[in-house]
Amino acid sequence: MTGLDPEAKQQRTFNCSMATTTGLESLVDQIISVITNDGRNIVGVLKGFDQATNIILDESHERVFSTKEGVQQHVLGLYIIRGDNIGVIGELDEELDASLDFSKLRAHPLKPVVH
Repeated sequence: MTGLDPEAKQQRTFNCSMATTTGLESLVDQIISVITNDGRNIVGVLKGFDQATNIILDESHERVFSTKEGVQQHVLGLYIIRGDNIGVIGELDEELDASLDFSKLRAHPLKPVVH
């Protein structure tokens, strides 16, 4: 931010921090799905986050996909995910999620993100 006067620097910093918090703030205490950079799918209730997008999930579980058997769900409980390991965060449609039969669902596991 070189070349900006101090007031402009402060305003730009404020705008950037507002952009990061506003998106997740609306999802606190809601069920979300997180895809990590290593291809894991973790579902849980968003309890908190910080400026580095580190997140805290409660009542969480990992969904492990396979082409041979149904989706396995491994209970994780209270779980913290580092922001630099998050690929995607999305709100979960609870009604649609409840209607899925995970024992019959088949899919290839996600591959890790390659930079």
